[in-house]
Amino acid sequence: MALEKISKVSGRAVYVAGNDIDTDRIIPARFMKCVTFDGLGQHLFHDVRFNEDGSKKDHALNDARFAGAQILLSNSNFGCGSSREHAPQAIAKSGFRAVIAESFAEIFFGNSTTLGMPCAAVSHDDMGALAAAIEKDPSLVVSIDLASQKVTAGALSVPFAIKPGARDALMAGVWDPIGQLLDGQKAVANLAAKLPYLHFDRAP
Repeated sequence: MALEKISKVSGRAVYVAGNDIDTDRIIPARFMKCVTFDGLGQHLFHDVRFNEDGSKKDHALNDARFAGAQILLSNSNFGCGSSREHAPQAIAKSGFRAVIAESFAEIFFGNSTTLGMPCAAVSHDDMGALAAAIEKDPSLVVSIDLASQKVTAGALSVPFAIKPGARDALMAGVWDPIGQLLDGQKAVANLAAKLPYLHFDRAP
C-alpha cells in the first residue's frame, strides 16, 4: 500500500504546557504491557490527567473546549526521557495528527515521523502566541504547511523548523521504512534470488 503524502495538517489544537515532558509522563510504563498499540490512546498523560480513583484532574486534555483536538502544542524538549515508541503511538492513537513544540527529543521526533505525524518546532514567543490564540478561541483551526514551513492560526502565521530529511519523507510519502519494505517484497525476493551467496549447497 502506498503511504500518504503529507504536505499539510490542519485541525483544532490543545496546549499542554511544560518543558521536558518525558515519555513516561506521556504514557506511563505500566500501560505498555500490550501486544499492539491500539489501546494506548486512552492512557495518554494518564497520571497527570486522573486521580487514583479515576476522577479527572485539572488538565488541558480534560477540558471539554478542546475535545477532539488533532494538533498537540507544548514547550521545549518534548518527548525526552526513554526512547519508548509507545509515546508517539499513544499521541497518534488519541487522534492527534501533529505536534508543535519549541523543541523535541531526537528519538521522539524520529518515532513520530515514522508514524506520519509531523513535529514542528517554533520559537518560545511564537508558541506563546499560538497558545494564547487557541485559548481565546478553541475552535480556531491550526495548520502546519510543510511546503512553506509555516504554522497558521487565523490571522497568526509563524515559521517552524523541521529536519529536511523528515520534511521530504513526509511530503514524498516515504515516511515509514517498514511500509516501504513491505511494498517492495516482490523486488526484494527477485534481488535475493540473484545473489550467489544466498544459494549454496549444504554439506551432507
